[in-house]
Amino acid sequence: MNAQNTPVTQILNRFSDKTIACSQYALAKLGIDRSRCVLKVGDYAVLCAPYQLGFKRAVLLASLSRDELVFFQKFKNALAGLSMEFALPNFKEPFKLFVRSGLAEIGQMRGRDDVGLLVVDFKSTPDDLVEILGTYLESQERLAAQYEDYGKTPVTMTPDSAKRLGYNQFAVAADGSGSRRIQVYSISSKSIEFLEAASAPERAKGTQLTFQLYFRKYRIAVQGLVESASRMPTGLVRTRATLSFSPELIEILDDYWFRDRVAQR
Repeated sequence: MNAQNTPVTQILNRFSDKTIACSQYALAKLGIDRSRCVLKVGDYAVLCAPYQLGFKRAVLLASLSRDELVFFQKFKNALAGLSMEFALPNFKEPFKLFVRSGLAEIGQMRGRDDVGLLVVDFKSTPDDLVEILGTYLESQERLAAQYEDYGKTPVTMTPDSAKRLGYNQFAVAADGSGSRRIQVYSISSKSIEFLEAASAPERAKGTQLTFQLYFRKYRIAVQGLVESASRMPTGLVRTRATLSFSPELIEILDDYWFRDRVAQR
């Protein structure tokens, strides 16, 4: 194979400037064991958790007091070693990686007195890490395409479809005034329609919402924007909102539509 056309080179050509925000979903998909992520600086080993991961650097979270943050400032620009363990498909044992790095920055996380942010620049990025990150980013590209596809056909939330989706019949919508329980009427990857009690006010178009949707597979937090709201003859408020990209929701819808296609064969 041409040295310029290896899988690692292809990944770097496509994604080298990408950074992964390490949500619980991302960490699970990457297979990172947060209890086995350690940054070694000088004679010290600091237990940490990935906050952002890229191909050239990582931002890590560590439980550090103010005094400890001051102490570790002396290691700024010093050599460091980042150890991580991954639970990967087809691997019976945890896959261990060590990344030679330099401690570029150390500071306090805004609003968290006991949490430090450690920025490390990789001296070199192991090919295995490139492939792990690249595989995740490729999966997100596929989900982005499905976000468009599964946004075209909403699923009406009947007892049968709720069961097939694994929906636990509980959802909450929150805006600046507080949160209220909602009844989901229909959902797609890009939109949601829901009902609220007669006592609920109609939400103005453009209102920003945060939804918490409870499924067996995931508890999903997703942002939305109100498109319309109206009061039904029964007094219930019916609201339609757009939804931002949620990989968890798209996975659930993908499983649903896959089973639907299989059932129709």
